Amino acid sequence: MTQATVTHPNTYVQETGPTIHYLVAMSQPETHLFEVTLRLVNYSSPILDLKLPVWTPGSYLVREYAKNLQDFVAFAEDKPLPWRKISKNHWQVDKIGISELTVRYRIFANELSVRTNHLDATHGYFNGAALFFRIPSLEKQLIHVTIVPPCPEWQVTTALPPVGKETNTFLADDFDTLVDTPFELGRHQLYQFKVLGKPHELAIWGQGNFQAQQMIADIQKIVQVEAQMFGGLPYERYVFLLHLSSQASGGLEHKNSCSLIYQRFGFRSQDKYDRFMQLVAHEFFHLWNVKRIRPKALEVFDYDQENYTPSLWFCEGTTSYYDLLIPLRAGIYDAESYLNNLSKEITRYEMTPGRKVQSVSESSFDTWIKLYRPDANSGNSQISYYLKGEMVSLLLDLLIRSTYNNQRSLDDVMLKMWQQYGQAEIGYTPEQLQEVIESVAGIDLTDFFKRYIDGTDDLPLNEYLKPFGLQLVVEQHEEPYLGVKTHTENGREIIKFVESGSPAQAGGIDAGDELLAIDGIKVMGSSLSDRLKDYQLNDTMQVTVFHQDELHTYSITLTSPRPTRYQVKPVEHPDSTQQQNLAGWLGVAIATV
Repeated sequence: MTQATVTHPNTYVQETGPTIHYLVAMSQPETHLFEVTLRLVNYSSPILDLKLPVWTPGSYLVREYAKNLQDFVAFAEDKPLPWRKISKNHWQVDKIGISELTVRYRIFANELSVRTNHLDATHGYFNGAALFFRIPSLEKQLIHVTIVPPCPEWQVTTALPPVGKETNTFLADDFDTLVDTPFELGRHQLYQFKVLGKPHELAIWGQGNFQAQQMIADIQKIVQVEAQMFGGLPYERYVFLLHLSSQASGGLEHKNSCSLIYQRFGFRSQDKYDRFMQLVAHEFFHLWNVKRIRPKALEVFDYDQENYTPSLWFCEGTTSYYDLLIPLRAGIYDAESYLNNLSKEITRYEMTPGRKVQSVSESSFDTWIKLYRPDANSGNSQISYYLKGEMVSLLLDLLIRSTYNNQRSLDDVMLKMWQQYGQAEIGYTPEQLQEVIESVAGIDLTDFFKRYIDGTDDLPLNEYLKPFGLQLVVEQHEEPYLGVKTHTENGREIIKFVESGSPAQAGGIDAGDELLAIDGIKVMGSSLSDRLKDYQLNDTMQVTVFHQDELHTYSITLTSPRPTRYQVKPVEHPDSTQQQNLAGWLGVAIATV
């Protein structure tokens, strides 16, 4: 049987083989149920295997999307077909002698995030991995998707190309492309603009205090700066999807689009606006680093289980390093703001005890069971590959720049990775990544990788900052050290974290305890720091808590004050080389920062 299909808008070709057509309806969006119909034609196998992915690329956690699937049925014409469930995400349909069949199911969608689905009376949003079945033998087949909105006023925004003049019908080249292209449906605000002659769209759902024209102008600057790094834009059209909510913040990269979620009133404050632009810079940078330049372990996705790699420190950490630099290069903020932002990242890193326990390559490998599943001990035993990867990338950039007087940099590593692996979309091994970095640095980095990437040695930040006329200035707490973090929950002060090796841990205090009093006087978490200022080094205090509903009082001996902040500042008398190095790195005279 020959079917008419399309390879890009308004261009039809003839292709022999099975055809896959998904229809996505939402007749009652207030129920949060997407109604999905799969029509499969010219499929000759007697058994149809259907598998719903358990995770989505870019978000490294098994999320069990199948938990949201209900009302599964299969039939040919009006005749029901027998089916069975093989595993948590695997359905089988018996179809002996039948070449055309229909599968229907519904997906509950009430989780607003960039990696899940959300449907209500105001809009619909879905990711392919969380909505569509994978047919194991047809992953490379063209897939049509038709959207049936609940009312004519709803529009459809996606990076997939439309099919001719068919209403709300789009074409994915294969299942990977379908998974990689989210949809936004509803009455969202849609803005169109061009960068380097290519069309871009910004779809915004939700109300907020953003200024669309300023946002678009700054997004254009970010796109231009990143395109300049890699020698152009590797797509014909790009879509930014932005959800505005009360608290959430995050993003998920895709090959020709990205999904963003941000605080609806987070655009007036300059600091919050800068963080939003860093989010944009981060997700857009991923269209090179991760979507095209990606580890061998992620070259071919296994949607049924974890895909392990020790290189997420480069995928996410290096991208995090650039998401601070790109807005600086784009002129969105100045060098002083950049160094302040960098100081905050260094402070977060230095204040995480887990950096001494877990290496950044191990953090990358164990993301599936650790990073997205934090517990009370995570701060003591883990380090984020985003955060330490950012620090390691800073060191590598400064090392290369200081060696070659800014004539080489980490930019050259990114460009070489793009040319060797990204353009052809060939996955790289950890060894190949190291080889590329070494080829740009011009030195053997075996010891660097052993100590700072595969090991847990302290990062010599001051040593690498010094050639640029910069230093870390450490600010100390005034009060002696106790070692707990608290959070108010329903009027109760709950200890959320107890630092390993701290006086609190040594004295017996546990995460989850309710903090009641110090030396017999009630204490609130907000006033804990002030209360501690009344004590000196080696003083012993009586701390009273509820531990599993039982009243306990512990004797705690306080130790020396701990750092509260790490600030990157210029050295007092920078020499000419330091001044030149900083100017080459940040583009400004050292006196201005």
